[in-house]
Amino acid sequence: MSQDSSSRDLGELIERANAVLTQLQAWLPPAPPPVNWQARAFRWRKRGTAHGWLDAINHPHRITTEDLQHIERQKAIIERNTRHFIEHKPANHVLMTGSRGTGKSSLVKAMLAQFGDQGLRLIEVDKSDLSDLADIVDCVADRPERFIVFCDDLSFEEGESGYKALKSVLDGSAAATGENVLIYATSNRRHLIPEYMSENLQARHQADGEVHPGESVEEKISLSERFGLWLSFYPFKQDDYLDIVAHWLRELGCSEASIEQARTEALQWTLERGSRSGRVAWHFARDWAARHA
Repeated sequence: MSQDSSSRDLGELIERANAVLTQLQAWLPPAPPPVNWQARAFRWRKRGTAHGWLDAINHPHRITTEDLQHIERQKAIIERNTRHFIEHKPANHVLMTGSRGTGKSSLVKAMLAQFGDQGLRLIEVDKSDLSDLADIVDCVADRPERFIVFCDDLSFEEGESGYKALKSVLDGSAAATGENVLIYATSNRRHLIPEYMSENLQARHQADGEVHPGESVEEKISLSERFGLWLSFYPFKQDDYLDIVAHWLRELGCSEASIEQARTEALQWTLERGSRSGRVAWHFARDWAARHA
């Protein structure tokens, strides 16, 4: 074989190899972007099975504790716990449960607005990504800031992977949670996992042959007990709801006369939605202000 032929064959082989590498690179997940540590809030992002990354939220929702009405006890407790965390004192993970629209999520965001200047940061994690909690803890382990990992509307069905990952990070893993990480979660379920009457029946009634059905109940309760603080939120009374409506109408520029005029329609608004909550009050205030302010 001539030297020219050998060179030509080698060149073709290199071209084919480059083509194969190009195709492989197209299938590989892109490298995660660098973290913008100047941001105060982040989301944990993932593409398929690729490793997740912290995506900066450039314009986080700003709400203050003054905007949250008639949850004074809950505000005082979570504010105290968060201040201890910022001051490098012992602090607890927090589970907030109760009625929808009563300020659970907003209270966490208010902590960021209050303590952001002192180094507090917020990381939002979707329930489906809770299996990455250990990676998130590792990602921020060497940072000087203090991080609240926030999971909204947390609940689990049987067999979901995030359940055990959350248990391990909260308490019981060989690896430490991270001195600069706390978990704040909200849920409509106090024990996070559905419970069934059949779980308390005698073993002979269990179709699957469970010998100690009561232990499965204990397993479910053990997750919520790993949160050091439980805060319960309750539906608002009618007068409380109207106070919240009035607060938001003032914030949106309505006059006192307009606020007084809005009372009857604000109550009708709750009847249509079947709920007296802070969220319903905010939605009504926006609608009324747009029409009357």
